[in-house]
Amino acid sequence: MRGRARRSRALVIARTDLRQLRQARDFWVPLAVIAGLFFVVIPAVLLTIITHVSDVRLVQQLSSVVGSLPKQLRASVKGDAAPAQASYALAVYLFAPLAIIVPLTVSSAVGANTVIGERERGSGEFLAHSPARERDIYLGKLVASLVPGYLTAAVGFGLYSLVVNLTVGPQVGGWFFPTPNWWILVLWVLPPFIALALAVILAISAKVSSAAAAQQASALVTLPLVLIAYTVASGTLFRTELAAFLIGALAWVGAGLALWQGSHAVRRERLLGLGS
Repeated sequence: MRGRARRSRALVIARTDLRQLRQARDFWVPLAVIAGLFFVVIPAVLLTIITHVSDVRLVQQLSSVVGSLPKQLRASVKGDAAPAQASYALAVYLFAPLAIIVPLTVSSAVGANTVIGERERGSGEFLAHSPARERDIYLGKLVASLVPGYLTAAVGFGLYSLVVNLTVGPQVGGWFFPTPNWWILVLWVLPPFIALALAVILAISAKVSSAAAAQQASALVTLPLVLIAYTVASGTLFRTELAAFLIGALAWVGAGLALWQGSHAVRRERLLGLGS
């Protein structure tokens, strides 16, 4: 019963934060626009242009680009003509980092404001004196920050898959996306990287004195994670499925340790603005 009550308190906090986020259109609309640009507009424009290239010189350049790929990748590239092969390589390999960077950016923006935002809105005192334990508060804030990132990843992945299949699919023999490694990337590698970033960001948000400071500090801290995520996202699709699973497993371990350590960051006195 106690465990159920604690989970219920955490869910109440998470639902409250998500409702406030939904009402703050000036906050989430720009993030949605950015996600739409990177998941839909930019891939659709580039893939359409490359797929329908007819200039002989450009076709030769695209052929040389595909030829410069590692032998293992060249063997898996589909399509008879150079434009189709280049579009396939771009869609499957080069756009992979977007699947991590965009959701990570969304969750980071939400997480950086989630604890310090309570103090700035004046609701920190109410939360500090609520029956919820400090870990319940942390868990609720974590869920409220994870949901936007995971939702962005799910919707963006679905839209990107549709764009790829509609633009490149007819040139390579039909719908082919997502590939097995993309499933591993989105379902196994992406979630722990978002959780790892949020563990750091929530700890920062609980300690700084303003939302602006939280945004600046989280940007500095998460930049290395973004670069690592970019490398891993690209490398995951270039390696075997076993290597992808191992990368994801290491990320899960790191995320678990970071979340456990970060669970001590939220303190009632900090919600009241009394702690350091």
